[in-house]
Amino acid sequence: MDIDAAPAYFAFPGPLRDQLVGAILTGAKTSTSSLVADYEHHDDPLPRVGERSAVMDSQDRPVAIIETTEVRVVRLRDVDLQHAIDEGEGFESVAAWRADHEDFWHSAEARADLDDPAFTVDDDTLMVAKRFRLVEILQPPAA
Repeated sequence: MDIDAAPAYFAFPGPLRDQLVGAILTGAKTSTSSLVADYEHHDDPLPRVGERSAVMDSQDRPVAIIETTEVRVVRLRDVDLQHAIDEGEGFESVAAWRADHEDFWHSAEARADLDDPAFTVDDDTLMVAKRFRLVEILQPPAA
């Protein structure tokens, strides 16, 4: 058990995080998307292949260990269907994936996290398309 791994947070605490963590634990979610701007704003390094992370639930408890298997920096317009499907949220098209992610990235919470109340994405926005594998389940997420 590698709970010394850096924490991995999916979305913000609440229903969306609970859904995403559940999809990781079932193996349905094997990819994720984040903004390069988010890494830059928080002065965080981009993920690296082979690095392990502790998936945190909405109560900030580590529930699983994942290992990064692929990292690509792509423009928003270049996200492919397989990446969207592998996010495990039921997307059947890149357009549906993009609409959902734009809603998230344009939300008040995401804009506050970036300290930019007018933040928007467009076709050329750089994002990190990360693939990972589930290494170990540490505990079920809190109900």
